Amino acid sequence: MICEGIIDGSEGIERAENKGYEIIGSLIHASLLIEDEKKALREVYMHDVVREMALWIAFDFGKHKDNFVVRAGVGLHELPRLKNWNAVKRMSLMSNKISRVSGSIECHELTTLFLQKNKKTLVSISGEFFKSMPRLVVLDLSYNTNLSELPDEISELVSLRYLNMSFTGIQCLPVGFLELKNLIHLDLEDTSKLSSIVGICALVNLKVLRLLRSNVWCGPNTLEELQFLEHLEILTIGIIYGLGLDQFFKSHKLMRCTQALAVKSCQLESSNVSLLASMEKVHELLFNGCTFSDIKMDVACNRSKTVPKNACFKNLSRITLQKCEGVRDLTWLMFASNLTVLFICGVKEVEDIISKEKALVGEVLSSEIVPFQKLRTLRLVDLPELKAIYWSSLPFPCLTKIVVFNCPKLKKLPLKSCSGGEGGLVIKYAEKEWLEGVEWEDEATKARFLLSCIQQV
Repeated sequence: MICEGIIDGSEGIERAENKGYEIIGSLIHASLLIEDEKKALREVYMHDVVREMALWIAFDFGKHKDNFVVRAGVGLHELPRLKNWNAVKRMSLMSNKISRVSGSIECHELTTLFLQKNKKTLVSISGEFFKSMPRLVVLDLSYNTNLSELPDEISELVSLRYLNMSFTGIQCLPVGFLELKNLIHLDLEDTSKLSSIVGICALVNLKVLRLLRSNVWCGPNTLEELQFLEHLEILTIGIIYGLGLDQFFKSHKLMRCTQALAVKSCQLESSNVSLLASMEKVHELLFNGCTFSDIKMDVACNRSKTVPKNACFKNLSRITLQKCEGVRDLTWLMFASNLTVLFICGVKEVEDIISKEKALVGEVLSSEIVPFQKLRTLRLVDLPELKAIYWSSLPFPCLTKIVVFNCPKLKKLPLKSCSGGEGGLVIKYAEKEWLEGVEWEDEATKARFLLSCIQQV
């Protein structure tokens, strides 16, 4: 909506995005949009009747049906046949079975094209297809997992401002890609085959760049290129090895605009965690194969009598640790007051999630702090030494799911009979012996949660 000018982005992308979420919230409140609670990520959809009404309004009350082509989820195997392509301004062909997009089509008025979620069927887009779309502003190709390349003729899309290639099989960026000088928003997240973004600094107007969970692990050279993106406001990025991480921490610009950060094969000290805690925009952290030194709480979270307790990790909502060494506890998460998802896997030395000894030492932790107030999902996998999540029961007002696989020493969950979110709390486990050995707070807690335990083999 920002790139199409529906929402004004002149005061910053983040403020414009917040405005968009505000509009969506109002539509949900008015029952014009419905939240899909079954999805792992929060999504919304329209009731069929509301959708038809919205399209009728978009068609200028039925007068200009040719301006909008909406054929989403109708089983198309090829592009639709239209009498007048030049009349089309917006087109949605998402969630179909289109395998190839080819041919030269005159689409001089087209501004928005949705081709996402043709999933395994869409394998190629011809160069000719892009040659007659001079006004195209938004192009969404996401979730086409077998789409491995784009033609150089993408350079013909001189007006393009938004391009989403997330969850595709893209292997490299075509040379013509670097001619997209008006591009503002580029999403390359979850592109597991993409290994390089060399030349990205040519996209001089880029404001949003998403690279998280791609195969692009940024070292010094790539980070240096990102420094040249003068208008960059939002960044999600993966960094590998210590030199890259050191260079990242030296760049106030990159730290200031990073929303999500993955760190792989790095050594992390207390001072590093302190820098992460100070990043105001960061909402997701992923650590893979990292080695942690002993994290001193007062250093890591820059704690003092004058620092407010919400000054650390204030926007962090998701954290993942996989196969990390030197981690005996994650007590610093006490200060992540907005944490919603915590996933710890293959961390062999971790003994406590929140260590009582560390949390209560000196004046580091105020007794007023109750952790995990917004936590929705807790996943604990392959943690052979884990003994405790917290030393006493917690309310967990938003928690809906706990997953415990291969954590043989975890005998007690920090639950009481009134813990958990309004929708109920599900506990998933793998070993029958583990459930039989759980020590419940009391009989009321056992009675409430035992029936919510589901074994997954």
